[in-house]
Amino acid sequence: MALTELKVRNTKPSDKPVKMTDGNGMHLLITTSGSKYWRFQYRFAGKQKILALGVYPEVSLSEARRRRDEARQLVANHVDPSEKRKAEKIENKGLLTFEQVARQWHTSNRTWSDSHRTTVLNSLVTHLFPVIGKRYLSDLKTRDLLVPLKKAEASGHNELASRLQQRITAVMRYAVHNALIEQNPANDLAGAVVSAKSVHRPALSLERLPELMNRLEAYKGRGITQIAVQLTLLTFVRSSELRFARWSEVDLKNSLWTIPGKRQPMKGVKYSARGAKMKTPHLVPLSSQAKALMEELHTISGNKELMFIGFTGDDKPISENTVNKALRAMGYDTKAEVCGHGFRTMACSALIESGLWSRDAVERQMSHQERNSVRAAYIHKAEHLEERKLMLQWWADYLEACKEEAQTPFSFSIQHSE
Repeated sequence: MALTELKVRNTKPSDKPVKMTDGNGMHLLITTSGSKYWRFQYRFAGKQKILALGVYPEVSLSEARRRRDEARQLVANHVDPSEKRKAEKIENKGLLTFEQVARQWHTSNRTWSDSHRTTVLNSLVTHLFPVIGKRYLSDLKTRDLLVPLKKAEASGHNELASRLQQRITAVMRYAVHNALIEQNPANDLAGAVVSAKSVHRPALSLERLPELMNRLEAYKGRGITQIAVQLTLLTFVRSSELRFARWSEVDLKNSLWTIPGKRQPMKGVKYSARGAKMKTPHLVPLSSQAKALMEELHTISGNKELMFIGFTGDDKPISENTVNKALRAMGYDTKAEVCGHGFRTMACSALIESGLWSRDAVERQMSHQERNSVRAAYIHKAEHLEERKLMLQWWADYLEACKEEAQTPFSFSIQHSE
């Protein structure tokens, strides 16, 4: 019996796929999830074949029948409708625009964070689509792809030009991989724009540690700010790792702070879902000095979710400028002398120069990504936690020792081992 629109609409899924026949080779397949697919079964050159006619309700019963009848006419004329559709797809691939393919590429990337996904799409919409978005992919040459890059470069945004080059190349590579074009014209963009110079965060030389330690001791800022600056120095974690920290992450009994790969986002707090930068849990052993600061902080915010509650409300964290603002109050130029992120450089230098610690342990504590993929496959499970506990305590003791006079990490390590 032929189907009716009412029957198609009202039939519910069951625990097994259901096939509802309409006639002349067409049926409706209802999956266990409730999706409804129109199918046309036919024989061609002695083989049984199936042609997809669309998905209900986007394709109605009457439209599905029209498509079935067209397919039946093709079979009667000795034309395989499945092969004809494949040929049409190949022919139409060259009529896809850069914007259409770029959006497909953007959607296909499943590993990006939500914030990075938004950043990438915004750069495409703002800088690429207005210039080359409506151009057919098959018509684009290297010189066409250069236009938005040179536009960004001419305005002095070399870093933007470099990122746009990477994204154009990735989009066109995606097109090649999906047989939309034969060759990638973006490959010849290499060297077309001036690479942006790496900007290193300012950090004090270790000889100036006595000055820093004395200024920290004399600083009269708010309690939470004082603790934030000192803990940043002692643990050398990144700004967002500290600002968005929750008390549930800290085990004071075992002197361990576990920064998760991702945090529960907080309403109205931008980027609050950020955890460890490498997207995997980062272990931070607490030296006795860091633990004492944590215990002091607990008397201030221990009954709250956030550790570093802001000054405008307990449900908001301290500002991203809190540590740097404190350093400026101490008399430092955070653009030229030292900033909060610069504490990471100082700690890394001292740990390496001490000669005490393995490279793997230092890299783990810095939460750096291993660039050698083969080596990473062997060490990604190794935490070196016992060594890192000793290392963080050594760093805290070294900082205390430098209150009186500057010491080289190596000379202090010799004294420390005696």
